Amino acid sequence: MKMKKIFLLFAAVCALVACDPVHEDIGNGSHITLDELLAKTSVTVDKAASGQNGNVVTCSTSAPVNAVWSIGGKTFIGNYAWKKMKLGRHEVVMTAICADGTELVATFPIECQEITNALTKYWIYGEDPEKEPPFRPGAWDAAAMRFSSTEGAHLPTLSDDVYFGLKTLIVDVSDASPDLKIRIMNGWWSARYDDNVDQAVSDGPWEIQITEKMAKDCAKGNGGEGRDLDLMVTSGSCTINSVYYEE
Repeated sequence: MKMKKIFLLFAAVCALVACDPVHEDIGNGSHITLDELLAKTSVTVDKAASGQNGNVVTCSTSAPVNAVWSIGGKTFIGNYAWKKMKLGRHEVVMTAICADGTELVATFPIECQEITNALTKYWIYGEDPEKEPPFRPGAWDAAAMRFSSTEGAHLPTLSDDVYFGLKTLIVDVSDASPDLKIRIMNGWWSARYDDNVDQAVSDGPWEIQITEKMAKDCAKGNGGEGRDLDLMVTSGSCTINSVYYEE
């Protein structure tokens, strides 16, 4: 599975280079060492007025490679990337693909201590609790948390921008029973996105990272199969207060 992911990642990078005329030409068939990559690569966090680390990470490399960055659960392709982060410790992982196909991986630990650029909350459900009130999904009720304006009971259809932007959904959960478990699947029951393990969920924010597979299965446009992301309680009970993502 890992090799398959690496192959798909490499294919995506190659496709990007093919259609991007300003991308650096690394067509000489050469490769560089990890030390050379590190010498030409920078991962920094901005500084707050207090002197503490802020929450914006900036990544860049001048190395002659195709760079893929994994930052806070998101993937960025290019020799430059930046992202607003949540507070805490994180790892930025850079996968560099040289012209001859050699792959280098570098990991950069960072710590964000103070908000310098606040994350913006984008509401999917629950911004106005009167119009979109908290609800208690029933066990094995596949419609209760299906993201569909036509076939779901509460949650709206997710836009293609949410799916193909690979957003991290945040579900605000309360009143969770100790045995609460939720399945991450699609509305057609044709695929699961939780490694076939119902997820144990407790009170508080529950994060769900949308993957490329989920986007292709569930989005209604841009080649998506329109199967709708679906969260289904398989045991226990809870209250769903809201769903949103932050950037």
